[in-house]
Amino acid sequence: MSWTAADLPSFAGRTVIVTGANSGLGLVTARELARVGAHVVLACRNTTKGDEAAAAMTGDVEVRKLDLQDLASIREFAASVDRVDVLINNAGIMAVPYALTKDGFESQIGTNHLGHFALTNLLLPKLTDRVVTVSSFMHLLGKISIKDLNWKARPYSAWLAYGQSKLANLLFTSELQRRLDAAGSPLKSHAAHPGYSATNLQGHTGNRMGTRIWDLGNSVFATTADFGARQTLYAASQSLPGNTFIGPKFAMRGPSGPSPRSLLARNQGTAKSLWRLSEQLTGIEFPL
Repeated sequence: MSWTAADLPSFAGRTVIVTGANSGLGLVTARELARVGAHVVLACRNTTKGDEAAAAMTGDVEVRKLDLQDLASIREFAASVDRVDVLINNAGIMAVPYALTKDGFESQIGTNHLGHFALTNLLLPKLTDRVVTVSSFMHLLGKISIKDLNWKARPYSAWLAYGQSKLANLLFTSELQRRLDAAGSPLKSHAAHPGYSATNLQGHTGNRMGTRIWDLGNSVFATTADFGARQTLYAASQSLPGNTFIGPKFAMRGPSGPSPRSLLARNQGTAKSLWRLSEQLTGIEFPL
């Protein structure tokens, strides 16, 4: 039988931070971890929606403000954390019109990668177990431009920018694990992808026809948010080798387990270059 959230072990006495936990995959992830005894911090940009989500959960949950498009907000949030066992980098935006974060980053690389890069490094000294970063099989579209990560010189493509950010998630996961191993740390770095789950992520393309296409796709092809979150929960709870990438066996459906990644996602040179650039852009370095 396939592993499901019903197979989660007890998380009693453990603290988990889930970014973007007020809706979609993050909400299901937070709900299920709270159900099995975790103290879950819903790290949300919109705390009103976070409070609404928390009110519908059973267990020990709290809501804290975190805006991944604002480095000052990330620093403030990290400073408020005393100890955390599992960090789940779940929040993300997908194929949105061109925009900049408060710190001048292209919004998708800024939110999906640089924001989580900063948060993770600030929290590493307080972590006891693992980091799980949510990527996507759409990383197959991605190519990292070290010279133009923020789309200042290239014509902007919403989908290619999304693919770059999801590829960055995987390169971040592998380079983080390499650095943890080199530092002699027992912490683990994993990634997960949900397949194609119907969430509100698809409703912000800024294109009416595009949104209609996504609505049709959601109704015909997509799995549920519960299925998508299952991959994250598996990565957050099971004993796995470092740098494991979890997803459905058949890309969009099937049992949870190790998932393939593109050749570009396995390029250690790019991973190291992206890490150095991310440190320069955020002003936050690996602390261990």
